Formats: sequence, structure tokens, C-alpha cells
Amino acid sequence: MSNNNNSSNNLVVPEARAAMEKFKMEAANEVGVNLKKGYNGDLTSREAGSVGGQMVKKMIESYENSLKN
Repeated sequence: MSNNNNSSNNLVVPEARAAMEKFKMEAANEVGVNLKKGYNGDLTSREAGSVGGQMVKKMIESYENSLKN
């Protein structure tokens, strides 16, 4: 697999990787998906989508809350 600089999963701030992992684990826990550190390729599409959807939901809520202040 080649290293592509245009990959959509590259973080703009690489130092944020640990925070993103924690955020992903919290979102997975909230929707009842058991993520483990490292490889999670055994998740179903539904489970992976639930985690991603929960992350987006939390990001939108955070943004909306920032607009209120």
C-alpha cells in the first residue's frame, strides 16, 4: 500500500491523533460497539457506520453549542 499525501484520514494536526482515538473510543462506547486498540477490521459496516455517525453527531452538537456562547 503506497503512502498517499492526499489521504482523507491524515490529520491536519498530527499531535491530535491521541485525542481523536479517545474521541472514537468514547463514541463507540456510546453506541455499544466494542472497539479495541489496533485492528478493528472485523467490525460490520453497520457498527463502523454507527461509530462514525456518533462522532459526527457529537461534532455538530459541539459546534452548535459554540454558536450559543
